Amino acid sequence: MAGDREPNPASQLRRFRQFVTLGALTLALAHLLWPEIAIDAITLVLVVIAIVPWLAPIFKSLEFPGGWKVEFQELQAAAQRAEQAGLLAPPRETSTGVDYTFQRVAEQDPNLALAGLRIEIEKRLVTLAEKHGIDVRGRGIGQLLRVLSERQILGHQERSVLADLTGLMNSAVHGATVDRKTSDWAIEIGPRLLRALDDLGAG
Repeated sequence: MAGDREPNPASQLRRFRQFVTLGALTLALAHLLWPEIAIDAITLVLVVIAIVPWLAPIFKSLEFPGGWKVEFQELQAAAQRAEQAGLLAPPRETSTGVDYTFQRVAEQDPNLALAGLRIEIEKRLVTLAEKHGIDVRGRGIGQLLRVLSERQILGHQERSVLADLTGLMNSAVHGATVDRKTSDWAIEIGPRLLRALDDLGAG
C-alpha cells in the first residue's frame, strides 16, 4: 500500500536541503528588514549556508585535472614531507619483487592496500615503542606517535608526517574512494617508508 512505503532517502535529503535553504534565506531577509542593521558578514554567511546544501553533490564528485582525487594529492604532499623528514629510505635500484602483503592487493583493492600499509606502520611503531620500554597495551597509533614524540624518539616533524599519513589511510579503511594512482603510490612509497621505520627501530 502507498501508505506503507518506506521514506525515500533521496527525497528526505532534498527536503532537508530545501528546509535549510529556506530557513537561511528567511533569516537573511529578516536581517535586512531592520534598517539599523547594515548588510554585513552575517548576511553573507546566511546566504552561503543557503547555497552549500545544493553544492554538496558537486564537491563530492569533484576531481582535479587528469582524474586525480584529493586523496592522492594529499598523499603525494605527505610523501614529500616524509622525504624531507628522512622518513623515506632511498628507492631500490632494482625490483626485489613483492615484499609486503599490501603490495599484492594494491591493483585489485586500493583501499585494502592502504589499510594494510597502515597496519605495517603501526606494527613498526609498536616495535619502536617496546624497544624503548614504552607500554603499548591499549595504545592506538595516535597515542603511540604522541608518546614517541614526548620521549623524543620521534621528532616533531616525523610525528606530524606519520600522523597525516595514517590519518589519510584511516579514511581508506572507512571506505573513502581510492583510485588507481593511490594504489600505485602505496606500492612505490610504502616500502620506502617501512624500510626507514625498520632502520629507526634497529638504530
